Amino acid sequence: MTMSRYEVQKQRDWNAFGRYLKSHKPPLLLSRCSGANILEFFKYLDQFGKTKVHTVSCPFFGQPQPPAPCPCPLNQAWGSLDALVGRLRAAFEENGGLPEANPFGCRAVRLYLRELRDAQAKARGVTYDKRKRTNTMHTKNI
Repeated sequence: MTMSRYEVQKQRDWNAFGRYLKSHKPPLLLSRCSGANILEFFKYLDQFGKTKVHTVSCPFFGQPQPPAPCPCPLNQAWGSLDALVGRLRAAFEENGGLPEANPFGCRAVRLYLRELRDAQAKARGVTYDKRKRTNTMHTKNI
């Protein structure tokens, strides 16, 4: 049976997280992993990021299309981390973790992702306003 791309990526992510736990000083057990450890993992992943995030002091802060290069850091994009969290949340439970003990679904992780999305959007000059829900049910005139 061939695994889907999603399943392959989920397994790769799970293995990478496992390596991170083992290399942590001191090594972490999955059962003792908290939201704070997940946030540390995100910071660790930033070194492999490919998304330019302008700092407030950068002249291109808030510009979606900067006209020149700048020394701002490369980080993980919030969308990549959001997708990663979804895959790791599923993998945690598939590997025997209890849903109520899932560190990938804790409040600290959700808040971090929301703040990261907003900060990265602001740095690029993009807004993510909540859309007002409209009633999609239409009544027919008789």
